[in-house]
Amino acid sequence: MTAILGRVAAIAIATALAVPAWGWELAGDKRVRLHARDGSVTDIGSVHFEPDGTATRFELDLAFERFKDFFLSMKEFKCLEASVEIQCYVPYPYAQPGIVGDGDLRWLEHSLLFLYKAPKDFGAKLWNGIYYRLEAGTDGLVGMPHAVDLNLIGAPPDDPGVPPFADADIAEIDPSSRWFVKLTID
Repeated sequence: MTAILGRVAAIAIATALAVPAWGWELAGDKRVRLHARDGSVTDIGSVHFEPDGTATRFELDLAFERFKDFFLSMKEFKCLEASVEIQCYVPYPYAQPGIVGDGDLRWLEHSLLFLYKAPKDFGAKLWNGIYYRLEAGTDGLVGMPHAVDLNLIGAPPDDPGVPPFADADIAEIDPSSRWFVKLTID
């Protein structure tokens, strides 16, 4: 009886280890979409995941043809325009490893930085940054908007292998205060 229980336990452990911790497979091509307050969904690109040992490599491919060009504060931004808010993509400006793993999605989050502005506002205000903190669900990743001051990445980080935005730099906000209330990857 003990031998049978031992085998059953070994099979259960092996099965548990074979099931992805994410609840869905973090591999292949996934869609990246922004969900607006009015229920509309904008497909902004894709991300390719490639398992690599204990981590997973990712490559983000945004569909910039869906964005509009804005020249703000002497710099070109790719933006999504609505009547109440303009949200502009802010690429992370330094080399980064492009990996996620063990529930750590920070490099992917750093690859999906945005700023927002009202249509009447002039220029880019980097302190109006949006950081989508991602969480794994059964059907993919869901990111809720958080406030972040993008001026903090104005200079290279001390350690380029560590995402520079710490928890203390990222503030919770009411998601409905932004035009895009969530970002999904599925």
